Amino acid sequence: METREFRGRSVSGWLMLAVLIAGGLGLGAWGYTWIKGAAQTQTASAINVAAWSLAELIWAVLLLGFFTLQPNVGAVLILFGRYMGTVHESGFHWANPFLTKVKVSVRARNLNGERLKVNDSRGNPIEIAAIVVWRVEDTAKAVFDVDHYENYVTIQSEAALRHLAMSYPYDTFEGDTLSLRGSVDEVSAALQKEVQDRVAPSGVVVKETRISHLAYAPEIAGAMLQRQQAEAIVAARTRIVDGAVGMVELALEKLEAKKTVTLDEERRAAMVSNLLVVLCGHESAHPVVNAGTLYTG
Repeated sequence: METREFRGRSVSGWLMLAVLIAGGLGLGAWGYTWIKGAAQTQTASAINVAAWSLAELIWAVLLLGFFTLQPNVGAVLILFGRYMGTVHESGFHWANPFLTKVKVSVRARNLNGERLKVNDSRGNPIEIAAIVVWRVEDTAKAVFDVDHYENYVTIQSEAALRHLAMSYPYDTFEGDTLSLRGSVDEVSAALQKEVQDRVAPSGVVVKETRISHLAYAPEIAGAMLQRQQAEAIVAARTRIVDGAVGMVELALEKLEAKKTVTLDEERRAAMVSNLLVVLCGHESAHPVVNAGTLYTG
C-alpha cells in the first residue's frame, strides 16, 4: 500500500518554550509554597506530593517535544507506528513529545556511480558509469515504501544503466542510428526516464543523468581502436576522392570553355588519371618532363 505525504502539525518552538518556562516557574512557586506550609504544620499531604510529582513529570516530558529543521529538510512524524504527516518549515518547532521525528533531506544530491562492465547491444564488453542528480520529493514514500531509500536509488540506477548499455551499440556502424558515444543527448534522456521509472516507488525525482565514463573493455580496446582508425581512413579517403573528382571536372570544363587545348578521349583519360594520382596520392607528386608527345617518346 502506497503512502502519500501530507502536512504534519507543529507549534512554534519559541511560543511553547515561553509557555513551559512559565509553567516551570509556576510549579516551582507551587512546590515552594507547599514545602513551606508543610514545614510549619509538620504535615504532608500524600495527594499534594503525588500531584506535584505528576506535574513535574508532565513538564519534563513536554520538554522532549522540541526539534529544529534546517532549510530543505523535512521531519516525518510517527506516533506509535502511525504516520502523522511531515513538517517542512525550517526553524524551531514543538510537537507531541511521543512523536518520532525522522528527518529526511529534500536537497538535490549527486550519485556518482561506479564503473560497470557490461555488453552493448552488439555483445562488445564496455565500461560505463553515470552521474544521477536526484532529490526526495515525497518523504512518506521514502521512509515507509522502501527500505533505505538512498541504497534503493543507487541499486536501481545501476540496474537502469546496465539495461541502457545493452540497448545501444557503443559506436555507430552501418545501419545504426543511435549509439552510446554518438548520441549523448538521446541516451541521457532515455537513461533519465528509465531511472525515474525505477525509483518512483521511493518518492524520488530524478533531475538529470549523464554518462560520466564510457570506454571499451581493456581486452578489446586495441582491436576496436584499429577498427575505428580504419573507418576514419576510409571516410577520409572517400572525401578526398569526391573532392578530387570535382576538381578534375572543374579543370576540364575550364579548359574546354577557354579553348586552351583540345583534348581527344585518350588525352582526356590520361589527364584525368594524372590529376587523380596527384590529388589522391599520399606523397607529393614528382613531375616527369616528356620531350615528345603522348604517342611518341
